[in-house]
Amino acid sequence: AQVDDVFLAQMRDYMATHAKSLPGVTLQFEDAQGDVVRQLNQVQNFTAQGLDAIIVNPVDTAATQKMTDDAVKAGVPLVYINRRPDVASLPTGVGYVGSDEVKSGELQMRYLAEKMGGKGNLAIMLGLLSNDATHSRTQGVKAVLKDYPNIHVVEEQSAEWQRSKAMDLMNNWIVSGQKIDAVAANADEMAIGAAMAITQAGLKPGKDILVGGSDGGAAGLEAVKRDQLAVTVYQDSKGQANGAIDLALKMVRKEPYTAQLTIPYQLITKANYEQFLNP
Repeated sequence: AQVDDVFLAQMRDYMATHAKSLPGVTLQFEDAQGDVVRQLNQVQNFTAQGLDAIIVNPVDTAATQKMTDDAVKAGVPLVYINRRPDVASLPTGVGYVGSDEVKSGELQMRYLAEKMGGKGNLAIMLGLLSNDATHSRTQGVKAVLKDYPNIHVVEEQSAEWQRSKAMDLMNNWIVSGQKIDAVAANADEMAIGAAMAITQAGLKPGKDILVGGSDGGAAGLEAVKRDQLAVTVYQDSKGQANGAIDLALKMVRKEPYTAQLTIPYQLITKANYEQFLNP
């Protein structure tokens, strides 16, 4: 979807490394630059070029039907990675490899709620509103909040997965005078941006305002180590990258395969972050 996204760039690197270990497998990467139409054209070009399989990280999970139809019509195996299309079921010849985004929000919020002592004001920092991950992770957060009636959501806005936009948004919240006890961010980059704004305001992340992220990449782990983030949730980019290529190859070779592969999330805190270094 977007090559300058930190998590997606990491996943692409893992895919390239995995492909090198597989004889006769070559990859061709294209960057949709966050543009739905551009991505649709790229997939049409792939089918026209007669490539053996296509792996797509969709820009907009609600706008995948045409890509799915094109691949199925051309008889080209298609694997969606990381972001599942917004459809009830995927047709034959189409697969998905990713994680249950709702679980990410649940793990993150459960930990924050316990640290908050079950009460206080929560701000939710959303990813891109066009992404299923944003809605599902937030759904997970809100599912946990049903168990904590004394935790109140006082802010809920998008920072579009970006650290700089998260800094601006957090700063605006602080300047507004709204009391915030914790921030549940849909991704680490936004959580780190929020923590930086908190520090700039003369407050202490983890002490004055708890911050939780999601993804558990290198930057997120470093932020947990430095007490910027109280918690993050490990999304296995390597597992997704390798799993997508392996699934595509099975489909190409007409071997038995499971069309949907779910890679589990894992909670990361100061107590266990070292286990996730250099996966």
